[in-house]
Amino acid sequence: MALSIGRVVLALCALILAACSPDGAQAPADFYRGKTIQVLIGMSPGGAYDVYARMLARHMGKHIPGNPRLVPSNMEGAGSLTLTNYLYNVAPKDGTVIGTINRGAPFEPLIGEPELARFDPALFTWIGSIANEVSICAAWDRAGVDNFEQLFTRELTVGGTGSGADTNQFPKVMNGVLGTKLKIVSGYPGGNNIDLAMERGEVDGRCGWSWSSIVSTRKAWLESGTIKVLVQLALEKHPDLPDVPLIMDYAKTDEQRAMLRLIFSRAALGCPFLAPPGMPADRAAILRKAFDDTMKDPEFLADAAQALLEVAPVGGEELQALIADIYRTPKDVVEKTRAIVMRGT
Repeated sequence: MALSIGRVVLALCALILAACSPDGAQAPADFYRGKTIQVLIGMSPGGAYDVYARMLARHMGKHIPGNPRLVPSNMEGAGSLTLTNYLYNVAPKDGTVIGTINRGAPFEPLIGEPELARFDPALFTWIGSIANEVSICAAWDRAGVDNFEQLFTRELTVGGTGSGADTNQFPKVMNGVLGTKLKIVSGYPGGNNIDLAMERGEVDGRCGWSWSSIVSTRKAWLESGTIKVLVQLALEKHPDLPDVPLIMDYAKTDEQRAMLRLIFSRAALGCPFLAPPGMPADRAAILRKAFDDTMKDPEFLADAAQALLEVAPVGGEELQALIADIYRTPKDVVEKTRAIVMRGT
């Protein structure tokens, strides 16, 4: 009888402790069951970031204990700095909000406008990236620019979204490091808006355009010759583009190579997903595992294949290490690159 009473007492103590425990001590399934996870998208509807995020939201919930519902919505602005600042400073840190941002945003405190970037990229909870991206520079056929070498003597007007975005920084660095003649028209809410601006004739090109995004959303433009791919903006070529030159091939000095590497290493960030800093460690681990499991989910992969979206995932811990490595770039290289990026802003 005493043993039975003892067990009852122990059980009651366990219940009391569970009731008094902080939110972070809840079992994963208990916390997420019946919950909604916001999936915030830092770019405008219709582009690759938006398509990737909505596809992830359809599948990731079943890989999270408790099977929460994931609801995507857009919070575009300033090359996704609006969302990046929100995630860092405002969003709940309990694992109920994640987001995807322009892969250039984490570089903003380093080589952009730190007063606009109110965050430390190393402190975010990096969840993973769906793809290790290769970006390109493309020209509309009416511009009469058929190859990259022409950009050293002929001006091409390209669209940009915001100071920290690829579409702004990539052309500036090509101009400042290599001497191309790209003119940037900035302020578009997202990449899809730049595409529409090309159609309307407001701009004649786009630099810092994900190859996978083109294949999935603008393949008809490629097949018709409406756009011409001029150069690959990454550290390594994409298998689809063996005959398109790589930007790194145009560097003539070690310093130029270091500056180009600082900018174009962001390709590995691809389409990154992250959560606010200071999340409970167990929930960060749950979200990372759920992301990794989703990347192997046959239904997710079938959706991606149907949408012509590339899936080449990078894990959250790898992203965390990549960000740390980027911020170890020698100061003189950072300062020279930053001077170029900030020119004309």
